[in-house]
Amino acid sequence: MPSLSEQLKRRKPLEKPGVHHPGHELERTLGTFQLMMFGVGATVGTGIFFVMQEAVPDAGPAVIISFLVAGVAAGLSALCYAEMASAIPISGSTYSYAYHALGEFVAMLIAGCVVLEYGVSSSAVAVGWSGYFNELLQNTIGWRIPDALSYSPIADGDSPTGMINLPAVILVVLCALLLIRGASESARANAIMVLIKLAVLLMFVVIGFTAFNADHFSGFWNAGAAGISAAAGTIFFSFIGLDAVSTAGEEVRNPQKALPRAIIGALVIVVSVYVLVALAGIGAQPASKFSDPEQQSAGLSVILENITGSTVPATILAAGAVISIFSVTLVTFYGQTRILFAMGRDGLLPDRFSSVNPRTLSPTFNTVVVAVVVAIIAGFVPAGYLWDTISIGTLMAFSTVAIGIMVLRVREPNLERPFKVPGYPVTPIITVAACGYVLSGLHGVTWLIFGTWILIVVVFYLAWGRRHAALNRESAGEAGDSVVSR
Repeated sequence: MPSLSEQLKRRKPLEKPGVHHPGHELERTLGTFQLMMFGVGATVGTGIFFVMQEAVPDAGPAVIISFLVAGVAAGLSALCYAEMASAIPISGSTYSYAYHALGEFVAMLIAGCVVLEYGVSSSAVAVGWSGYFNELLQNTIGWRIPDALSYSPIADGDSPTGMINLPAVILVVLCALLLIRGASESARANAIMVLIKLAVLLMFVVIGFTAFNADHFSGFWNAGAAGISAAAGTIFFSFIGLDAVSTAGEEVRNPQKALPRAIIGALVIVVSVYVLVALAGIGAQPASKFSDPEQQSAGLSVILENITGSTVPATILAAGAVISIFSVTLVTFYGQTRILFAMGRDGLLPDRFSSVNPRTLSPTFNTVVVAVVVAIIAGFVPAGYLWDTISIGTLMAFSTVAIGIMVLRVREPNLERPFKVPGYPVTPIITVAACGYVLSGLHGVTWLIFGTWILIVVVFYLAWGRRHAALNRESAGEAGDSVVSR
């Protein structure tokens, strides 16, 4: 076995055409449109349907700038992701990219970031979905699930407390059942839900602008740079969808072309929708009302009801949210299982994580494990404790991809890159700087949670992962063919 220092720095060999993994592989069934809908599905919704209630109190009307700051950072990152995905079109996303470009120890750290990012994101979105589900029940049948079964037992500001957030748990179970059926079935369902989501948000924008009041933007800069960066940090987690696209690299037809197109296309749709909805929302309702506890559970629906004086548009939006936010949980859940699959195949997790169902060719074991963990978090932890934790993992992942681009350009100048980052090396450098700026706005408790989790990951790697890594066999000459297939 190589020494510890050699293990920490060793990099996974780059792919060679026609050479396959020694373990299980996933079926290539996804096209560009389905991939793009994956990105939109995991992004539009999280930052609009309920994160505005978290971000507007930080930045006030300048939350519009926060959305743009987050969008610029995500846009630069998207270009880096597009190059990396075209050069290394495999499952595992940022973790796999880091393993090839930066070494095993960095890959394990980034794996900790993205596992945290996806696991907590799935839980947070499920919690937010619960509020819209109750709003829909109230508007349609005049009944809602009791607070005892709709809220976690942990206090979160002025929100009620209960025994368990049962709707959130049910959503996680439904997502798990759909993913167990296979990737192509999940992608079709997601595409339908995304189109519903976009239609509902377009309705909100149209109605919102009918009540537009420029006075709501007075005191635009009162929150200052600190407030804008804090809100951008909260919002940024919603751009996780761009990373989610690349987790599907091994299940994509013609991945070197489809992945860059899907990532950039999803970004354009997402930023456009975010800015329009934020403008309509602030224009229709004073920023101060976004912190009203009565609006925390289903904010956009309440805005529509206040504008129209009718529950019909609010009910339509709540129904659209209930249907379409399902897609956010579905895609982030999917991303988590594929990262665990890649780690299992690399030997950094037990072999069970690299197993696939022989009928559906999907990682069923991973899906069940993730479902259990996510359901526990969603059922017992309020969303307010989760948003920033997701952002820090996303920002670390985006920064790592940008750094990996620069490292691979030096180490592997002849590597085939169907898509190249424009403006290299300025673009990846600015990407790292933009992510660093957003990171600076996160709260201290978020860094404490993140640091504790990464310490756990490091201990696991040193005690178990490094001893079982598949590259140990290669270094001993036992698996010279264990390189990844395109």
